[in-house]
Amino acid sequence: MQKRFQALLRPVAACSMLSLALLAQGASAETITVSAAASLSDAFKEIAQQYEAQHPGDSVQLNFGASGALLQQIDKGAPVDVFASADEKTMDQAEQKGLLVPGSRQSFVLNSLVLIQPVGSSAAITGLDGLQTDAVARIAIGNPDSVPVGRYTKGALEAAGRWDALQPKLIFTQNVRQSLDYVARGEVDAGFVYGTDAALMKDKVKIAYTVPVEQPVSYPIAVLKSGSQPEAQLQAAQRFVDLVVSPAGQQVLGRYGFLPPAGR
Repeated sequence: MQKRFQALLRPVAACSMLSLALLAQGASAETITVSAAASLSDAFKEIAQQYEAQHPGDSVQLNFGASGALLQQIDKGAPVDVFASADEKTMDQAEQKGLLVPGSRQSFVLNSLVLIQPVGSSAAITGLDGLQTDAVARIAIGNPDSVPVGRYTKGALEAAGRWDALQPKLIFTQNVRQSLDYVARGEVDAGFVYGTDAALMKDKVKIAYTVPVEQPVSYPIAVLKSGSQPEAQLQAAQRFVDLVVSPAGQQVLGRYGFLPPAGR
């Protein structure tokens, strides 16, 4: 009788254990939103896939755009868990506004600023001086007010004494990928983008010049804080940041042309 009773209990116990396991899995599943600079699009899509494979049940929603525009969204209350900017200045602003989880900010990659032309262009540009020739009528750059690549470009042109002279030729774009597209389609004669972006369209654009910059093109990442975030969601956000700065994440970023920050 006792053996029969125990046999009847086994399926019930197994079902209970399965239910508890499913509940536990459901409780730990988190959806995090990552807002990142447009130049990180390809690399972060791959890193997000790695994250979801490592953490079954979790999901990553990606939002790409100009760093300044992303910060405005976050500051206005957009539910974002992780922010990755294409410059330190934008992250400084986020930190000053009290948007970051203290201690979560890290600089994770470096990039370069390059001047590109359509691959079939006959205009000979070997430096910034070449932009003032009649062969160059339209130049795409990110809007310096909201796009980090635009600020880097403006700083470089000012340092070279070319900013004011080139004003009539400048076409401001919403992000670095828009500048890249304009050049790739031949809608402008030249444009300023990151080296990693130029590498994505080697069949359509060519690098004419690597532009010297006063400040390194450094990308920081941080977990954002919000009063409505449960602790589990903050932990998931930190796990994503940890993956980005890990050897696995750095390997992905390296494949897309990003360089590790100094000291790493």
